[in-house]
Amino acid sequence: MIGLNALVRLPRRYKRGALRLADMAMMLAAFLLAIPLAERSETLASTDVWLVLGGVVLATPLVFGPLGVYRIVLRFMHLGALLVLCEGVAVVVGAMLLADLALGWPITWQVAPVFAMLAVLGVGGIRLLLRELYEWSREPLRRSVIIYGAGAAGGELARALKHGDRYRPRAFVDDWRGLQGSLVEGLPVHAPEALDTLIGRFDIELVLLAMPSTPRCRRREILEHLARLSIPVQTIPAAEDLVGGRARVSDTRDVQVEDLLGREPVPPFPELMRADLADKVVMVTGAGGSIGAELCRQVIAQRPRTLVMVDSAEFGLYAIEQELKGRLAEQGNSPRLHALLASVQQGERMREILDSFHVQTVYHAAAYKHVPMVECNLVEGLRNNVFGTLALVLAAVDTRVERFVLVSTDKAVRPTNVMGATKRLTELICQAFAATGDGRPRFSMVRFGNVLGSSGSVVPLFRRQIERGGPLEVTHPDITRYFMTIPEAAQLVIQAGAMSRGGEVYVLDMGEPVRIADLASQMVRLSGLEVRDAEHPDGDIEIVYTGLRPGEKLYEELLIGGDVGKTRHPRIMTSREHLWPWEKLEPYLMELHEAMTASQHGRIQRLLLRAPLGYAPEGRLVDLVWEARHARPPLAPTGPSSPSSIAALLQERFRSSGPA
Repeated sequence: MIGLNALVRLPRRYKRGALRLADMAMMLAAFLLAIPLAERSETLASTDVWLVLGGVVLATPLVFGPLGVYRIVLRFMHLGALLVLCEGVAVVVGAMLLADLALGWPITWQVAPVFAMLAVLGVGGIRLLLRELYEWSREPLRRSVIIYGAGAAGGELARALKHGDRYRPRAFVDDWRGLQGSLVEGLPVHAPEALDTLIGRFDIELVLLAMPSTPRCRRREILEHLARLSIPVQTIPAAEDLVGGRARVSDTRDVQVEDLLGREPVPPFPELMRADLADKVVMVTGAGGSIGAELCRQVIAQRPRTLVMVDSAEFGLYAIEQELKGRLAEQGNSPRLHALLASVQQGERMREILDSFHVQTVYHAAAYKHVPMVECNLVEGLRNNVFGTLALVLAAVDTRVERFVLVSTDKAVRPTNVMGATKRLTELICQAFAATGDGRPRFSMVRFGNVLGSSGSVVPLFRRQIERGGPLEVTHPDITRYFMTIPEAAQLVIQAGAMSRGGEVYVLDMGEPVRIADLASQMVRLSGLEVRDAEHPDGDIEIVYTGLRPGEKLYEELLIGGDVGKTRHPRIMTSREHLWPWEKLEPYLMELHEAMTASQHGRIQRLLLRAPLGYAPEGRLVDLVWEARHARPPLAPTGPSSPSSIAALLQERFRSSGPA
């Protein structure tokens, strides 16, 4: 093994020289063996035969060299390389026959075909032998794997892995009975029921799922079966990524959570995707966040005239700007991109941006969304989510924006937390302006649940906890959540907004709710580990239950009442929700703003309870400032307090800019 590795590491010029000598030896042996096989042994007594033999041996590297035989890397030998070898042997044999014909040497036509076959076997066989020796030398360094799926993608994956340094494919597993028992790429195909036996027999370390076009529901069934085996599972990229050239079959990755959820996305309706975007000036707030960034990607795909990206977080905004610039650099006639640092709380700044760029469509995704964080920062959650939205809405009305789409949340339904209450308030604001305005802008609200892979999602948290050896922290054994991929959510937001006539609350079909504890268990098992519990005390990773966090619900809802309507899109529904007219909402907001400015936490909570939000907190206030203030004696007053200039300005805007 050590000598073979040293040979592999030799400079290429030495290896090519050794291969030339080997070819000459193979041609010599083939010639000497062909003569007795052709029953022409008497010719060996002729001096001319030995002259021909010497010519054949010397001509071999001279013929093979120009044909590129010695540029072929042996570990990548394939049928094309063997054809080149055949071509080289044919040239040598042809030259030999021409010499025989011209000079009358005693080399007969019976010897030539036998020599040709033996020569091809010799020079080709030595290369195949060296390739196999090289593969054998790498076996201790490669992980044994089984490929699930013996179709075209599986075969291509097996070929790629054989030439790689990481994995050694040992067998295929496939559901189709017609393939079971056959050989694909030299590997046997087994039934899925044999997986457990195969894992032990071949010491399998990984299962690679090579079924890019299989429906997600079937992938989920397969993954659930594999999870019970507690073996690591990876998958190849999706079919659309392979066809689009964005990924290769060999680019294996960890199983994504969307594979576990089994939800089949509905292809977007092109006319709805284009309606408010194509050749329009579009603004996305919260552009640096998970949903905002994906909205920007989807918007760019529809070729708007201009995309205005707004966020107060510098790095997130910079990241999406650089990503989109990289995408657009490959296209001609690209839309203009503008990345603007600004907070939606700055009403005059929002008015300036909307007016300067003549924005036509607004997607408002900027919000504080992390439930416990907003619960502990009640005032800032209110300031950003409610009054930031109000400032943006007023600016959109003043600048005559055509369409305004609010990204809402399922937590706005019968909220038990401040975040959900603030988002329901933003819905009320948009509903009020839609009901009493002149239809410009057209307001709509889109409500959905958790998205996979977002900054606040539980999935990346579980991955980090698995990487460090656990435990996985779940708040409650029975807690459930709806899940949707970020691209699907962004596409549905755009399509719902395009269907709006003004004032609708749209609800996205999120599929079936998922138990977070089950999700955690599957993620552990698909990482090749075992959950440690009462039944498996020797398991690898424990799942611990930490208790519901402030404001957290066991079950999320998407609808308040039963008044649900269908739309032309199967994943988008409308919900008829209670609203407050602006005449009633405006004085309420003024009072709420006054309590917020004075940091009157108890009064804020009472005001939230008074509004038609369905707000039902399940515990006491947990705002950090409020708790700190009540933990010590209050400071002595230093003088009369007065609202800040910003608060005064915003109050003046309320009085002068409400809908007519």
